Amino acid sequence: MIKTDILIIGAGPTGLFTVFEAGLLKLKCHLIDALPQPGGQCAEIYPKKPIYDIPAFPEILAGELVDNLMKQIEPFQPGFTLGERAETIEKQDDDTFIVTTNKGTQHQAPIVAIAGGLGSFEPRKPPISNIAAFEDKGVEYIIRDPEMYRDKKVVIAGGGDSALDWSIFLADVASSVTLIHRRNEFRGALDSVEKVQELKNAGKIELITPAEVKGIIGDYNVEGVTIQHGEETYDLQCDHFVPLFGLAPKLGPIADWGLEIEKNAIKVDNSLDYQTNIPGIYAIGDVNTYPGKLKLILCGFHEATLMCQSAYQRIFPNKRYVMKYTTVGGVEGFDGSKKEAPKAVVKAIE
Repeated sequence: MIKTDILIIGAGPTGLFTVFEAGLLKLKCHLIDALPQPGGQCAEIYPKKPIYDIPAFPEILAGELVDNLMKQIEPFQPGFTLGERAETIEKQDDDTFIVTTNKGTQHQAPIVAIAGGLGSFEPRKPPISNIAAFEDKGVEYIIRDPEMYRDKKVVIAGGGDSALDWSIFLADVASSVTLIHRRNEFRGALDSVEKVQELKNAGKIELITPAEVKGIIGDYNVEGVTIQHGEETYDLQCDHFVPLFGLAPKLGPIADWGLEIEKNAIKVDNSLDYQTNIPGIYAIGDVNTYPGKLKLILCGFHEATLMCQSAYQRIFPNKRYVMKYTTVGGVEGFDGSKKEAPKAVVKAIE
């Protein structure tokens, strides 16, 4: 049983920033996410996509934002359960909650903060009739362990950042990499497109466009794919087929937790603390809805801050918290580290 003060479901930017705000209040956090790494969509779908509306950053790549958030919360030593989906929740007699994942991992906390973005993500699968028979037998929708492809023949399909980035990475791992896209133009970052072209010219990547994978060949494991390239259809031998068409958001099992749902989002009270209809369960970021809601990372940060203040009062109802600005009190981590506020600033404020 993993015990913590605030259990955060979703390790995207809003969930990660919650750790920082909770840490300032000396509250410990643990995060659950179905994806294999923190960062949500920013890490999984568009790590090289520029974001322009983060305060103090005229422009920052999504992946860099995640890296910065992870560095910011290091002093507060959060725990992570990654690659597992929050499946069930049970209210205990002591007003705590037990959340169990699809792999049976149990977590207990007095506060649950749902920061699941647009929900749990499921891969968008290409319309290939026999693809389900080869899942985990050579068909993978997410690359979790690149070493799995060492000295293997890999076919990747897709036109976004994930398809481009993994094609580039696996060019030095796999025995062969073939990238297939139904258009000649790619949606990914320009530098990634240029890198793929360089690797193609160097003979390290085979690039087939415009083309589509129409079928999978094999008795038990993937042995090849059928490709339609213009008017021509032919088979290509491979060990792995990795369609990277992005992830489709779904609210998932959370929809069955007794929460008030409106248009695939969780209704919250935004007049105070973003609490749901179940006391002790909050929803912050893109997963929630209320009058005037804006689905922006910026708004998720604001909601996380107010939620943590409410969570503190719920955990310590008889304890009065006096907020101190970080410019005065600095930031003290659970590891004993402390970033002191400059004495001149403290003096000026006093």
